[in-house]
Amino acid sequence: MADLTLLHTADALARTFRALAPEADLNQQVRSDWLARARDGIGADLRAEIAAAISAADGPVLCTCTTLGPVAEEAGAIRIDWPMMQEAARIGGPVLMAYCLDSTAAPSEALLRRAFGGRDPHLTPLSLAQHWPLFETGAGTAFSAAIAESIEGALKDGAFGCAVLAQASMAGAAAVLRAQTQVPVLASPEIAMRVLLPPR
Repeated sequence: MADLTLLHTADALARTFRALAPEADLNQQVRSDWLARARDGIGADLRAEIAAAISAADGPVLCTCTTLGPVAEEAGAIRIDWPMMQEAARIGGPVLMAYCLDSTAAPSEALLRRAFGGRDPHLTPLSLAQHWPLFETGAGTAFSAAIAESIEGALKDGAFGCAVLAQASMAGAAAVLRAQTQVPVLASPEIAMRVLLPPR
């Protein structure tokens, strides 16, 4: 049995998680078509495919796509951003939440508010949709740099308790930002793996 099954919508994420857990037995499945189909809403056919993939897995399943997160959670998977949102709640607001896909915004905000419980996260959403084409064309380094630059500018304009990178694909910007700001910058892959695969 694999230590963890991961459902991705981009090959780049598989590389990210392999680097985070090089010794773990990871069953990584990449379904880029799922995200393309989900951008305008998740229909019954896609919902059934996601549920079937989760049901077929032997052991815990982590969905690394924020857009698919709510449906994957309903089918029994762990959402990549849940441990991160819990960490944001522990730190406290105001929270700057950066995202690139409009389909990410609503599920990310809902999950953040769930983590905060009855408290107000004083959320400031930051759309970085203009940078997404860089990720889609495989320009990972340029994508991370652009994300970091935009978030750094936003952090200078307000006093935030933390910054949340809502999509796992944005995680590469975290290291850049941490060298530029004292505000905690939260990236979902590293936090999820720390929680789900603690050192043996």
